[in-house]
Amino acid sequence: MVGFDPSRVEKGLTSSQCGYCGSFAGAVTRVFAQPLDVLKIRFQLQVEPTSTNHLLMSRKGEKPTGKYTGVSQAFKLVYREEGILALWKGHVPAQILSIAYGYFQFTFFEAFTQIAYFISPRLLEQRHKPMTHFICGGISGCAASFAIQPLDVIRTRLVAQGEPKVYSSMIEAARMMYTLEGPTSFYKGLIPSLLQIFPYAGLQFGSYTLLKMIWDYTFDIRIHDPYMPADIIESLFCGAVSGMISKAVILPIDIVKKRIQIQGFAVHARAHFGKVPEYHNLRHCVRSIIKHEGVQGLYKGLVPSTIKAAVSLSITFSAYEQCLHFVRHLLHKDAAIKDLSPPASKA
Repeated sequence: MVGFDPSRVEKGLTSSQCGYCGSFAGAVTRVFAQPLDVLKIRFQLQVEPTSTNHLLMSRKGEKPTGKYTGVSQAFKLVYREEGILALWKGHVPAQILSIAYGYFQFTFFEAFTQIAYFISPRLLEQRHKPMTHFICGGISGCAASFAIQPLDVIRTRLVAQGEPKVYSSMIEAARMMYTLEGPTSFYKGLIPSLLQIFPYAGLQFGSYTLLKMIWDYTFDIRIHDPYMPADIIESLFCGAVSGMISKAVILPIDIVKKRIQIQGFAVHARAHFGKVPEYHNLRHCVRSIIKHEGVQGLYKGLVPSTIKAAVSLSITFSAYEQCLHFVRHLLHKDAAIKDLSPPASKA
């Protein structure tokens, strides 16, 4: 089970060890989720309509002018224009981002749930656990997000750029951003990032915990052995559903964050993708999107976003729980061997 569990404290891992398992889960997840992430970002940064449904709703009967109009169309277009490797564009910084974020998030989450238990054991009782995990998940997400924000900005820009490229590597992107825009450019979009991550991470952990409790009660699992490792099917299903729920709720904030992050370089890197709007602040960005793109503009990329979230969370939680079980098994086995070893003879 994700989070501190007093019933297995003697078999538990340190928060740092849990963080390493989180890094592993983040790395595995990124390999499979990167193509969907690339498409998601392309949709979110596109100002023009993304669906032919907009044509049916348009009074003027104008055709959609957006470069990308659907998941399948976007996949084929990226493949045709930029090659298959473009679907893993920005993979190196994204992988570093995932590993770092996974470490910080799960380290903080395990620590915060343990602190919550010491404040009041009732907070981890069955009826309170989902809400406790929601709050601890939100706080840990904010802490991890602040720590990796510079990497997130660089990753977003590397994925968002087309051809010819403005940045050829992470190092060049960091150097050019610092030289041309100053150190504050690494924290562009920080406020919407934090506004986004608290409910997002909170819903991830809270809904995942609630879904697992429902699953376990329905199928009578782990009632007799709370230390029993999570079933992979259970983790995949609960992770996928929690991913879709959390992403659908925070998608508008995610779009605003991405739009703000590319301010300052979008004119050169995204000119051939379509319009390049300029936003003065968070409020102006939201008002501008609604004015020029409609409320549906805040939900661009909904399909690839929810699919990506379902895939990501299902892999993340299942990989994390299985990694925890594997590490506990190794440590328990090592401890058992030491206990069986004969004491050293005295000279």
